[in-house]
Amino acid sequence: MSTEPPPGSGQQPPEDDPFRKQPPPGQGSGSPYDQSYGNQPPQPPPYGGGGGGGGDPYGGGSYPTDPLAGMPPLADSGRRTLARIIDLILVGIVVWLLTWAFGVHEYDVGSNGASYAKSLGQSLVAAVLYIGYDTVMMAKSGQTLGKKWLGLRVANLDNGSTPSVQTNLIRAAVLWIPFAFCCACIWTAICGGWSFFDKPYKQGLHDKAAKTVVVSTR
Repeated sequence: MSTEPPPGSGQQPPEDDPFRKQPPPGQGSGSPYDQSYGNQPPQPPPYGGGGGGGGDPYGGGSYPTDPLAGMPPLADSGRRTLARIIDLILVGIVVWLLTWAFGVHEYDVGSNGASYAKSLGQSLVAAVLYIGYDTVMMAKSGQTLGKKWLGLRVANLDNGSTPSVQTNLIRAAVLWIPFAFCCACIWTAICGGWSFFDKPYKQGLHDKAAKTVVVSTR
C-alpha cells in the first residue's frame, strides 16, 4: 500500500523542500540549485582527497563531492552580522517590554537579595524569547526577519535543505543560552564572529554545532 498522501491533502513529504539539493541524474532534477551545477563533473573532496584523507569535517563519512556544490554562494560575514543586530534589536524590544511590564529588571538598586532573582528572571525571559524566535522562524524558511531582509538563509551543510526544528533548536541554544545567562555580547561576538575566519564554510560556532551554513538568496 502506498504511503504517499492522497492528492489534494495539502501535505508534502520532506523531500519536496524547495531548497533541498538533489543529486543530478544526468539532467536537472528540478532543484533550483541544479540548474548551474547539474552537468558539471564530480568535484574533488574539500579536504584534499585522493586516498582517504578528505571527507566529512564532522567525521560522519566521506563527501563524494564538495558539500557546497549546487548551493548559492556563502553569505558575507558582514551581512550576517548586520542581520543578527537587527534580530537582537527586534527581540530585545520585546524582552524589555515584558520585563518592564512584570517588574523584572536587570538591576534593582537597594533591593539587596532581590536583585539577583530579578536579573535571573530577565535572563530567562531573554533566553526563551531569543531561542523561540530563531527556532520557529528558521524552521519555516531558514530565515529570521533580519536574514530575510538582507537576503540570507540558513541551510543544512550536507544537502542544502531547510534545517529541522531540532537542528534550529541546537543552533539557537548554542548562540543564546550563554548570551542570556553569562557572556552577553562577548559570546555573541565570538560565536558569530567565528565565521569571519572559518574556512571553508564560514561557519559560526553555532553553525558548527548544528552542521549548518548561511548562504545568500540574492
